[in-house]
Amino acid sequence: MSAPVRIVVADDQEVVRAGFSALLGTQPDLSVIGAVADGAAAVAACREHGPDVVLMDVRMPVMDGIEATRRIAAADQAPRVLMLTTFDLDEHVYDALVAGASGFLLKDVTAERLFDAVRVVAAGEALLAPAVTRRLIGEFARLRPRPPSEVLESLEALTPRETDVLRLIAEGLTNAEIAARLVVGEQTVKTHVSRVLRKLGLRDRVQAVVAAYESGLVLPRLGR
Repeated sequence: MSAPVRIVVADDQEVVRAGFSALLGTQPDLSVIGAVADGAAAVAACREHGPDVVLMDVRMPVMDGIEATRRIAAADQAPRVLMLTTFDLDEHVYDALVAGASGFLLKDVTAERLFDAVRVVAAGEALLAPAVTRRLIGEFARLRPRPPSEVLESLEALTPRETDVLRLIAEGLTNAEIAARLVVGEQTVKTHVSRVLRKLGLRDRVQAVVAAYESGLVLPRLGR
């Protein structure tokens, strides 16, 4: 049996910290090794305990979740950071992803969704809640109105099927959902995703979403 995923929970609200810690503690493959109230304490906890995943609130005193994520992601063998936000229209989504977050979850997430999300990012994948992905689309449309030429050039290296996969990643679909949409096996999708990331020089699925919108491959749906 593999070792449990080691988790640090960072949130300035005690009820939230305690709630998430208690929920995660019900799973035999998940272990909360620290619960802290601000970003500076989260950075210190990562140095001390070396967790696999950090659940990080965006807004905290002393040091906010974005700066904490930036410092954590810059370290060697950095843990994956899963951002927690109260609102799907959070203006800090873009900044946190650039800082190195591997995904976002809303704080009203169900227990099962929380467990799955932690497991997904611990395995090296990236995760974005669909509602937050829609916000991300709007941010890219506003902040990056003209795609960098190097992004457009790199997309030319993709096959038509890989381009389809990138579009679906940008919609927030999982590998299983992409497989169902394209009527192929999930392992085939995993292969396509790996090739897309490699050809575009991307770290994970979050960066793939960035590339899809920066390039204009996927356009924002206004009014959502």
